[in-house]
Amino acid sequence: MRISRLTPDESGIVPWPTLSVSKKAVVTVGVFDGMHRGHTELLERVKALAEQQRAYSVVIMFDPRPGVVHHFVKEHDGMEPTADDLAVDSQALMSVDERMHRMAQLGIDHVLIVAYNLAFAAKSYRFFLGQLVGKVGMRTLVLGSDAEMGSNRAGDVEAIQRLAEATGVFQLDVVGDVGPGYTRVPRIIEPQAPEQAGEPDDPLLHMTKDEQRAWSKSHDAAKVRVWSSTNVRYLLSQGRMAEANEVLGHDHVIEGQVVHGEQRGRDLGFPTANLGEPVGGYIPVDGVYAGWLVDLGKRDKVLDGYEEEDSAAISQANVDARVSPGSPWRWPAAISIGTKETYESQTGLRHRVVEAYAMSKEWLDLYDHDVRIEFTNFLRPQVKFDGSDQLVDQLRKDEQSALKLLGA
Repeated sequence: MRISRLTPDESGIVPWPTLSVSKKAVVTVGVFDGMHRGHTELLERVKALAEQQRAYSVVIMFDPRPGVVHHFVKEHDGMEPTADDLAVDSQALMSVDERMHRMAQLGIDHVLIVAYNLAFAAKSYRFFLGQLVGKVGMRTLVLGSDAEMGSNRAGDVEAIQRLAEATGVFQLDVVGDVGPGYTRVPRIIEPQAPEQAGEPDDPLLHMTKDEQRAWSKSHDAAKVRVWSSTNVRYLLSQGRMAEANEVLGHDHVIEGQVVHGEQRGRDLGFPTANLGEPVGGYIPVDGVYAGWLVDLGKRDKVLDGYEEEDSAAISQANVDARVSPGSPWRWPAAISIGTKETYESQTGLRHRVVEAYAMSKEWLDLYDHDVRIEFTNFLRPQVKFDGSDQLVDQLRKDEQSALKLLGA
């Protein structure tokens, strides 16, 4: 898979690459945050049509997320954000690298990552699609039924279909509603840690219709697809990990670099890998989780003797090998997210920490390594213990619970 990063100029013009002088392209456009089941179905359609038409499968992805850019502009009186303003996107479900990893697994040929900004956003959908036809060689555009693009989001599927029919230079293929329908999610998502051990239930599950309407009103809830990034974000903010993973079609993932912590876990017999900032991916609500810790090795640079593209391919192969089941770089883990309330009075620290205890018979030196944490289940809420003995007893229980759930 070839990856190109494209930055629009001051007028919003993107320097689109010429993929081929003869071979055409089947294209889709979006953010693909989380790479949930809906995204997967869309990309599989792109790949299937490209094979039928003997064309390239092409994904155009925006980074940063358009919603983040426009929210910043709204909150700052129309001022456009700088790269530093957008350096950390704490609401993104998945890092760009992880999205690329999953697109490569699906067999996509090209990913064009466009640096989304206001000048680009001001272009009409007609201009944008004209560029894709003329520069990228697009002959088929694949979109979801609720897609919108261009200035003022005027390019919905009906407008794009009319344009395709009027010009005759490309076809629109719409992937209909997928998944188990719709649900309701608060417009403002506030993390709420479960109060009991085990996977929390859907609060609407046992409500009557009247009670559901009252809940929706009190939470200012909006109707969204079950298979949507918004729903996944909400589920993770409530500790409903198994439900979130069902929508994603895979375990939720975050990535980061291991840094030195207080080394208290080592003293207690449960050494942990502490993630430094920034963390790639959405950090679920505070609690203890079962999952997997994967060592990705030292942070990659362009390898000596290889071109950048070849180096990226080698790096991708390295990730594939390390994350695969049975990999020697992969361990079952108990993952803790929270502020270490048990020792707060001693340390005076109350910063939020992500740490994973890898269940390995060998001592693991992961400092300065990039790691991947995969979440499978919510185990229990964070609890303030009276001392280290009580904490150690609970950590042993967490270890056994995690191993049982993971079948490890």
